[in-house]
Amino acid sequence: MDDIMIKTDKVTYEYKSNIDDSVQTAVKDLSIEVKKGEFLVILGHNGSGKSTLAKMMNGLLLPTRGEVYVSGMNTKDEDKIWDIRSKAGMVFQNPDNQIVATIVEEDVAFGPENLGVPPKEIRKRVDEALSTVEMLEYKHHAPYLLSGGQKQRVAIAGILSMNPECIIFDEPTAMLDPNGRKEVMGTIKKLNKDEGKTIVLITHYMDEAVKADRILVMSDGEIALEGTPKEIFRQVEKVKELGLDVPQVTELAYELRKEGIDIRNDVLSIEELVDLLC
Repeated sequence: MDDIMIKTDKVTYEYKSNIDDSVQTAVKDLSIEVKKGEFLVILGHNGSGKSTLAKMMNGLLLPTRGEVYVSGMNTKDEDKIWDIRSKAGMVFQNPDNQIVATIVEEDVAFGPENLGVPPKEIRKRVDEALSTVEMLEYKHHAPYLLSGGQKQRVAIAGILSMNPECIIFDEPTAMLDPNGRKEVMGTIKKLNKDEGKTIVLITHYMDEAVKADRILVMSDGEIALEGTPKEIFRQVEKVKELGLDVPQVTELAYELRKEGIDIRNDVLSIEELVDLLC
């Protein structure tokens, strides 16, 4: 259990439909484990249950049935909820919903201030967090003047200043342009590889999933596929049946194979494809 960051044990989440009061099931009897230091990506079409699962991992939603453990703590234990959120921070789609102050450094200080961290330690944490996301030179700026990618990096710094071991990202690049997406994905990879943070990334961009250690594909509240990026994306037809795409370069290799060119079925990068073709 020591190397497990998050564990869900036969977790089900039900809610009442706004339309006809019927009971809908977002997540069904789901048991997964996220290891410390792992980079896990969760994929799935809209309504697959992936965002519900993310919110249960942070105690924002409590399961209807089953248990969720973060670093061994049960999310249903009200006394532990702040400890849980200090261990597993969460970054959402829209950075504007997460930014609360009018100056960048004040925003990043907000979390540790609420945790009662001494002022000297807060100063150190704010500078370290902004430095990690490469936003230190913007610390006196107003957040509304920043680009979408920069705002999202400030939101990530706000979570980092609380010193979490794990960060859950719920579609953090959905509202960003390609440049902003690249900035944020660079930050996420750095947090995992250089800082040793456990990362859970919910996304619908296949090229973001390529960098994961492991991928879970959700459909109708259950795990439909699980494996490494190569294991998942070589199953082009199965992935498409689940309403998802594969990375563009994998799709190209798939089409070339259909045309009779002998090429591997687990190509994930342009460099790999170039090497194989040359």
